[in-house]
Amino acid sequence: MAKPDKVAAVAEIADRFRTSSATVVTEYTGLSVSQLSELRRALGSSAKYRVAKNTLVKRAAEDAGIEGLDDLFVGPTAITFVEGEPVEAAKALKAFAKTNGALVIKGGYMDGRPVSVEEIQKIADLESREVLLSKAAGAFKAKLSQAAALFQAPASQVARMAAALEDKRKAESTDAAEAPAES
Repeated sequence: MAKPDKVAAVAEIADRFRTSSATVVTEYTGLSVSQLSELRRALGSSAKYRVAKNTLVKRAAEDAGIEGLDDLFVGPTAITFVEGEPVEAAKALKAFAKTNGALVIKGGYMDGRPVSVEEIQKIADLESREVLLSKAAGAFKAKLSQAAALFQAPASQVARMAAALEDKRKAESTDAAEAPAES
């Protein structure tokens, strides 16, 4: 018979799996409580870092329909449940793991499939959504400016040709007016 607190823990973890945009599984052996608190602060409000028993996490993943992570639930396991963009959480985990060698990223789950450590590293190397959107907007603006210049070019060429033709006619008419006076 399952204990009510374990049933509640499994239900909570399963719910987090269902509502998260991504999860990252880590091993935290050797990290102090203050270091774990520092990691939680670094992750911010868009990600929750949860230490849990492997048996409970496996059961919760199964309940949530998550497959392919059983190999990661070995040894002391903690899961980062990402509620927003996974890039910021991946950056925070990567930076923390770089300064605290005791944190080991094992893998994760995103977009309905397991994610390797290398893929998490690539996600961490991406720029934030806002930066990517601003770069895209800048590229669109540049292309629109190029298109406007391209569409404007024939009209300005016609205007320059008309001005040159008018100048030529004026020059010819003054030359013609001056020529009979000399003879």
